[in-house]
Amino acid sequence: MAFIHDSIGTAAIVEQYIEGRELYVGIIGNQVLQALPVWELFFTNMPDGAKRIATDRVKWSVKYQKKYGIDSGAARDIPEDVCGEIQHLCKRAYRALELSGYARIDLRLDDAGNVWVLEANPNPQIAKGEDFAASAEKSGVTYEGVLQRIINLGMRWQPESVA
Repeated sequence: MAFIHDSIGTAAIVEQYIEGRELYVGIIGNQVLQALPVWELFFTNMPDGAKRIATDRVKWSVKYQKKYGIDSGAARDIPEDVCGEIQHLCKRAYRALELSGYARIDLRLDDAGNVWVLEANPNPQIAKGEDFAASAEKSGVTYEGVLQRIINLGMRWQPESVA
């Protein structure tokens, strides 16, 4: 902290690394929320001891992804009731942060079964084939359908201060 304050002269945020599975839940809605299926970032071939974090290389380097077997998809081996609890928690976070339209909540699931909310991404990647769109498709919403829902929500949204 002192190094950041002294060398850059700004405030700093310190985060603790939480060992566990990297999960994502897309949320769509304003008043009525839909939580998309729990999605997971898989680190299939990462070396022992490597931190499993969604770094810039993990997200964007195809070469790195292939080398370390990084992929994403529907979360595996999580009981349905636990997925429901995770989705409920994500809806609560979405509401608490006063998000609207759509967002993605990023989480960790540790070995003890504790769920940690890492952050909310109010503008996640929604390109065809990316996590948000693929998760929506898994829930039965086509790519065109998810885009249309987001557009409709944006058109109907009114801030609390003027509603």
